[in-house]
Order: sequence, then C-alpha cells, then structure tokens
Amino acid sequence: MSISIVLPTYNENMNITILIPYIEKLLSKDLKEIIVVDDKSPDGTGEAVLELNKIYQNISLITKEKKEGIGAALRVGYNAAKGDIILSSDADLSFSVEDMKKLVEKIDEGYDMVVGARHLNDTDYKTDYIKTKIKHMISRYGNKIITSLLNLHIHDFSANFRAMKKEVWHTIKTTEKTNSLLLEMIIKAHKHGFKVAEIPVVFKDRKYGKSKLNLWIEAPKFLVKVIQFSLKR
Repeated sequence: MSISIVLPTYNENMNITILIPYIEKLLSKDLKEIIVVDDKSPDGTGEAVLELNKIYQNISLITKEKKEGIGAALRVGYNAAKGDIILSSDADLSFSVEDMKKLVEKIDEGYDMVVGARHLNDTDYKTDYIKTKIKHMISRYGNKIITSLLNLHIHDFSANFRAMKKEVWHTIKTTEKTNSLLLEMIIKAHKHGFKVAEIPVVFKDRKYGKSKLNLWIEAPKFLVKVIQFSLKR
C-alpha cells in the first residue's frame, strides 16, 4: 500500500532538512508523498521544503494563512493525502523514522489505525531535561486518566505519531482544530468499529528549535475534551 506522510510545521527549518531525507531513504519503497502543512514559518521552513522537493519530486507544501492549531493543520494534510495509508508525525525529530516503518507494518497486519504510544515502556521516553521529565510525568498520568475515563485500551491519546488507512479518515468526520483532534480520531475510529492498535515508540527531546506546546495550558483543555467526549459516548 502507498504511504502519504503528513508533517505539520512551524519554525522547523533545521529539523525538516534532516527528517525528510531520512524518510525518503527508509520509506522509499512505498512512499507516495510527503505533505508539509506549514503555519507561515518565519524561519524559512517553507523555502527549505521547496528546495527538498527539487531533489525528491514528491513533496507538497501547503502554507496556511493563520495558525489554528495542530488539529487544523493535520486536517488539511489528511484531506490532501492520496496514499492508501496516511501517517502523521511531529517534525521536530522527537519520533524516529524507524518507528514510522513499524506503524505501517502494523497496518499491514490488518489494523485500520495504529497509534504510537510513548508510555508503554519507560525506557522509550528519552529525555535529559527536567522540564521535559515533568511534561513526561504529566502526559503519562494524564493519559492513564483518559484510558480509565474512556475505557479504551490505548495508552497515549495525545501524540501526533500514528498511521491509518485513508478510508478511516474519510469515515470518522472529525471537528476539532486543536490537539484534541488526536483524541477525537481514536474515539471515533473505535465508535465506527475500526480496528485500532498501538505500538511502543521512542520519544526524544527535540534537538533544534523550541516546543510549541504549553502543557500547563493545553493539558486542562484536553481533559475537558475527554470529559465531553466521554459524556457523548
């Protein structure tokens, strides 16, 4: 099956120039396209993508006029995807391309959606910074609460590292624009009877640039969405 990879970006110039060539190398056999959805990065991310496309000829750049959240960027990329499998990832090198291959392999086993889980194995969450260790703790226990509230056997609802068959995306009809879309996708995929699996993935500190996620602000919002979704089920 052919693969479309969706990468939402904002100020990821240095990371994208490392990530895309690695994706092209490791996934070249089945890779149909890479779609970069950029929120008008002032650091030259869009220009770097266009230069990379001169080499690989399979990269699309979609520039959004305003920042609406990762959910809105993913929706644009997912809607544009032409591959049989849509795989999305953060572009900051925190997830590995090797694990992208594992997501696809799990789809090949017969699953409809496969979620990368950072919290199945503590050794897979690699960080040297106190600030990130705190985020890890909040994310880990926050996801445990979500698992209990929703009674779903998934351990990481908030990571933008997942693959799904294109038909899943066009069936679940999501509405969220923020990172709550990541949660909504899993819930609605289950509701429609799709086979959802998860695999442990490695997560590392970003090397270049700054994180756009303010966990102290977003985590409470995410929990409110969990409660809202749980009441609708």
